Amino acid sequence: MILKRENDRRILFPWEGRGGLRRLIELGRVRPIALALGIAGTLVLIGLHEHREAGIRRTRATLLGVRPAIEAYMADHDGGCPPALAALPDQYARFKEPPTDAWGHQLRLICPADQLGKSYVLESGGPDGVPGGLDRIQ
Repeated sequence: MILKRENDRRILFPWEGRGGLRRLIELGRVRPIALALGIAGTLVLIGLHEHREAGIRRTRATLLGVRPAIEAYMADHDGGCPPALAALPDQYARFKEPPTDAWGHQLRLICPADQLGKSYVLESGGPDGVPGGLDRIQ
């Protein structure tokens, strides 16, 4: 099969086809690469989302582990609040260092609570670490 282009006076055989960008981006060659990049991108997004959700679950478990120590301290001190989480004596707390959330930020103890019906608020700033932010975990 002989190809002849209108503006070109040369005769091109099939094995002499012009290279360049058009030939590099043929649909048959791009499709598997685009599919692989799409799958890899989807897996990365799922992994990032799951990493964040795992951090939230870990932080909630830490909050649930610290609550009994605070409540035991308050029961022994007539409802009085501990001055800070680090100040809880060893008889109440099983942790040696102040507890942190999954992102390395220290937990916040607000006592007395600014919410009705609660004597204290124990919270994490969330992934961004901003106290009182929209992603905080209580």
